[in-house]
Amino acid sequence: MASTVLPATSPATRKAGSAPEKKYKCQFCNRAFSRSEHRSRHERSHTKERPFKCLKCRSTFVRRDLLLRHDRTVHAKDGGAPLQSEPKRRANKTVEPAAAGPSKPPSLAYETARLEQIEENDGLLDAEEAAMLITDFQQKAMTSSQEPESSYGAPESVISPSGPAVLEPAAYAPGAVALPQMPWDSFMSQSSTEPKSHSIASMSGMSGMQDTNMQYSNGPIGQQNLNQLPPIMERQTSGSDSLIPAFQSLTNSIPHSTGMQTPGALSPYPSMLGPVSPVDYRRSPGPSQALTMARAPQVESEEQCNRILENISRADSQIDLLDTFRLPSMAVLNRYLSTYFNLFHHHLPFLHPASFDPSEVAAPLLLAVLSIGALYTFEQDQAYMLHIGSKVLVNQFLQNKENFSSRKCPLWTMQSTLLNMTFASWSGDAKGLEWACSIKSLLANMVAGNRYELKLRTEAREGAQPSHKEWIEDEGCRRTYYAVYIFFGLLTLTYNHTPAISFNELDSLELPSSETLWNLEATDDDLWRESLAASTLISFRGAHDSLFQGEPARYSAFATRVMINALFLEVWYHKRSPEALQDVVTEYKLRLALETWEKSLQICEPETIVVQLSAPHKGHPLIFNAMAMYRNTRARLMVDLKCVQEALRYHDSYEVAGAMASVRDKVHRSQEMLKVIEECVACIEVAAEQGIRWVARTSATNWSVEHPLCGMDLMVILTLWLYRLEHDEETTSEEETAMYNRLRRLFDEDSVDVYGSKLSSTVARLWGSMIDEVVVWGITKLMGEAFKLHSQALVGYEDTMSSRSGSPTPSLSTQHVPMLELQTAY
Repeated sequence: MASTVLPATSPATRKAGSAPEKKYKCQFCNRAFSRSEHRSRHERSHTKERPFKCLKCRSTFVRRDLLLRHDRTVHAKDGGAPLQSEPKRRANKTVEPAAAGPSKPPSLAYETARLEQIEENDGLLDAEEAAMLITDFQQKAMTSSQEPESSYGAPESVISPSGPAVLEPAAYAPGAVALPQMPWDSFMSQSSTEPKSHSIASMSGMSGMQDTNMQYSNGPIGQQNLNQLPPIMERQTSGSDSLIPAFQSLTNSIPHSTGMQTPGALSPYPSMLGPVSPVDYRRSPGPSQALTMARAPQVESEEQCNRILENISRADSQIDLLDTFRLPSMAVLNRYLSTYFNLFHHHLPFLHPASFDPSEVAAPLLLAVLSIGALYTFEQDQAYMLHIGSKVLVNQFLQNKENFSSRKCPLWTMQSTLLNMTFASWSGDAKGLEWACSIKSLLANMVAGNRYELKLRTEAREGAQPSHKEWIEDEGCRRTYYAVYIFFGLLTLTYNHTPAISFNELDSLELPSSETLWNLEATDDDLWRESLAASTLISFRGAHDSLFQGEPARYSAFATRVMINALFLEVWYHKRSPEALQDVVTEYKLRLALETWEKSLQICEPETIVVQLSAPHKGHPLIFNAMAMYRNTRARLMVDLKCVQEALRYHDSYEVAGAMASVRDKVHRSQEMLKVIEECVACIEVAAEQGIRWVARTSATNWSVEHPLCGMDLMVILTLWLYRLEHDEETTSEEETAMYNRLRRLFDEDSVDVYGSKLSSTVARLWGSMIDEVVVWGITKLMGEAFKLHSQALVGYEDTMSSRSGSPTPSLSTQHVPMLELQTAY
């Protein structure tokens, strides 16, 4: 029952210097307070109520000042004005007119407080404040010159000037797949104006079709509704043109760079995606070169669309696609090509963008490219249609080829099969993975036969330097072999599948060249030959031997990714050797090779290619991906979660979570284990330092699928180690305490709701919700659900222990670990 409120006394009746009268008593412990808000705040410590909710995420707080601090620190990268303090909020409420009428739009109302603060700042403005004043002036001018189209209620749930529905709490409900979060419609005209898709059956009428209402824009996108933009993307206005910075790459509105006057923290487009671009803009080998940006291939005319249809019809000799397949319109084709080459290609760059002509390339390869491009636009129906079409055409080609030989298979068959297997393996569908595994040997045979033909061509030149066209052909072959090698390595890492390509298959093959040389235009033959002569040429065997001898090797970013894949497979073979426990020498050599590989990053060939992807690593995205593989490989030397990998094959989240629980005994506490935990913490620090919410919304389209795949084992190890640390009766060491506190500091009450839960469960729940919030590859959804179940299981272990002992869940002793308690006394 609430306490009785005594009559208030006037300040004049109190004696000077006397303490305020405590007349508000807690209904739980009878403690008295001088103010009702103090009592209410205290009672929340009994009820565990957290009434102050962040409208930008799902965090809740016991005090409003904690909410304000959370908004300033966690959501600073999201853009927009910060939340108002309580006095300022009350002052704004009194200023609002009482007369009925249409209220201000959310974007104006939200920034009113900030504008008032600027006006009180003695006229000293920075660039951001000046831009805000100009925007406010323009908005007021627009609202005064015309009647609003609709009346805004400005509900409290609208918290951003970008006003998206994706920020509402319902969007983050457990189990919801947030697929359509990217504003693709804002790039295109409304669907009602989109022309009909091209059909093979109606090819004869294609010449009369016009696509004037929906051309894929190569310029800025103007007159867009600000409320359609997601909160993670800033708005950048120049005159009347409004761009969407997060996906500028999709519009191809930025011409090829001819040099940057200012590095701008390594990124020529610092406002594009927030954090620093992952491109290291240093001088590449050879002559001085300006920064360039590879342009995504595009379909330029309806004539090319007709040629694409003819290519598909010619490849479909058995007419299997006639009734079911529809080629998307030209604008949609260009959108898919842009997303493939701007978002996926940089993680596995085996295609040559400059020579990739959509109207000339083999139809199965084009459809495979388009299918992955459609995935990145969250159009799954189109993606699966294109994927199945590519599989059908490749299958027809192989079945109809007389005297089949892997030596006679053109390169496009290998590239198409690789992309189709990539699509199927990470789709989150067990049937797709089964199909991909069924043709692993076919793809491996293609690599062997094609590599032998490359060897014969190279020997026929007798040491003469190839022409640029010949080099592009040979380099494309080498890159495709290594892309297959990397893909098979990921299958081994994720599903514990035996590698289909051995080390000997690539023994004498040269490693891939730098991305700068690969994307160099052939306009100046002398420049190209000079760059080729200055580039580092090293074979796969040579780099491998150097790493195991402790000598750092110089090679390209793509080669860096290849070599860590080789070291991972060496570790995989070693851990499955019957003599692995006694073979100390081999393990020492593997650790030496891994340390040497890490040192080789410092002398990696730099790039001048601008990659418009955001990642926290300075260097090409391939290096960022290689670091994820490196951390997983270091952990595999100590802990190998074989049963978790095998459970993933069958795509049942409950089975995967059960496998996570079954490996508790593999994770123990020791000095050696601390080195593994170091890699695990480094993995989650990458996301925490960027901002958990930001990573959850953008990493699906910016980071490779390798990051959640490589992080799977690391997070399982980390959560089980934390659980053991929190529940073992053994005293924690100083190193363990320091590691626990290092991780604990990443998750304060302002960013993650850990009140009343253990850090082990919190990390599992956080990782699961982060990797499955925005889904491009379905495998991340499966992993996210498994981690959420794993988090619940960790809490279940605590409940079971509590019921057995009849006492509260044991936690780390405060006399040994004074800072390990998760609950904070306010």
